[in-house]
Amino acid sequence: MKLQRHGAIVCLALTAVLGLSACGSDNNEPAAGATGSAAAADCATGTLNAQGSSAQKNAMAEWIKAYQQKCSGTTINYEPSGSGAGIQAFIAGTADFAGSDSALKPEEQPQADAKCAGGQALNLPMVIGPVAVVYNVSGADNLQFSPATLAKIFAGKVTKWDDAAIKADNPDAKLPSTAIQAVHRSDESGTTDNFTKYLSKTAEADWTLGNSKAWKAPGGVGAAKSDGVASKVKSTDGTISYVEWSYAENSGLKMAKVKNGAGEFVELTGDSAGKTIAGAKFEGQGNDLKMSIDYNTKEAGAYPIVLATYEIVCSKGLAADKLPLVKGLLGHAASAEGQQELVELGYAPLPETVRTKVEAAVKSLS
Repeated sequence: MKLQRHGAIVCLALTAVLGLSACGSDNNEPAAGATGSAAAADCATGTLNAQGSSAQKNAMAEWIKAYQQKCSGTTINYEPSGSGAGIQAFIAGTADFAGSDSALKPEEQPQADAKCAGGQALNLPMVIGPVAVVYNVSGADNLQFSPATLAKIFAGKVTKWDDAAIKADNPDAKLPSTAIQAVHRSDESGTTDNFTKYLSKTAEADWTLGNSKAWKAPGGVGAAKSDGVASKVKSTDGTISYVEWSYAENSGLKMAKVKNGAGEFVELTGDSAGKTIAGAKFEGQGNDLKMSIDYNTKEAGAYPIVLATYEIVCSKGLAADKLPLVKGLLGHAASAEGQQELVELGYAPLPETVRTKVEAAVKSLS
C-alpha cells in the first residue's frame, strides 16, 4: 500500500534526522489480560469526551481504537470540531481535553487555567503534521512556490494561474489563464493559524494580515474542516489550498514544492519535514511544552511548513473519574508504540527528545 511505504519512509527518515529510537513498541509492562508489545497501556474505565483539531482526527481515531481494544470498559469520543471550537469547549468544561494545532494564546491561557483547580492548562505536542500546499490545475504538474508568491495568491493579489509571479517560480510549467480559487478553512482552525503564521514570518511585504485561527484575507473559497478542503481541491479545477499532509496523501492531491530560507524549492517528505522539526524550540515552562518553529529555516533540504498538534489538558484538577482515563489514553499516544501508529497515516512521529518530555508530562497529571 502507498501509505505503508510512506510510513516506512517517514520512520527511516526521521530516525536519521532526529535520532529517533527504533520505530517499534515501548517497554511498558502489558496491561492485565493482554499479551505482546501491542498491550502497552495503563487501562482505566469510564467515558471521555474530547474535541478540537480535525488535523489530528485520524491520529486520534487510531489511538482511541488501539486503546479501547486493549482496555475494555472505556468509551472515548473525539469530535473533530476544529481547534477553535475545541479550546472553547475545554474552557466551557464540555471537553475533558482539547486538540489544537496551535498552543493556547495569551488571552486563552487564563480562561483555560481556570478550569484546572490548583493547576494550569498544558500544551502537549502529540503529533507533527506537515502542511502541504495542494493544487488542482489542469495540465500543470510539479508546481513550486516561493513564500511571496503564496502570500500574493492567498491575499488575492494574484488571481490567474499564468500570472508572472507564478511563471517566475515555474518557468517550465504550462500554466493556463484559469482563474485561481484559493481555498481556505471556513471554520476556526489551528492549521490556518500555522499557515498564516508561516506567511507572516516569510513574506511580510505581501502578507500583512498576521496570523489567526480565523481566515482574514478577502475573497477565496471557504471549506469546512480538513476533509472539506481536501474534497474541494480534489473536485475543482483551478484550486489551491493548504491542508495537513495526511489529508493530501489520503486524497491523492498534487503537492507543491515550497521554497525555504536557504532558497531551495523542497518537496514535502518525512526527511524534509523532520529537518525543520529538529530546529524547533520549547517556549513553555516546566511541563508546558509549546513549541516555536522556524519557518525561515535555512537548513539544507528542509520543508518549512510544519505544525505541532497539541492536546490541551489540565496539569491538576481533572475529575477523579476522568484522570486515570486521560492519563491512560494520552500516555498511549505519547508512547513509542503510540507514535509508531502514526507513520502509516501520513503524520510524522515526535522526535524522541520531545516524545519523552511529553510522556513525562502526561505521567505527572494529577
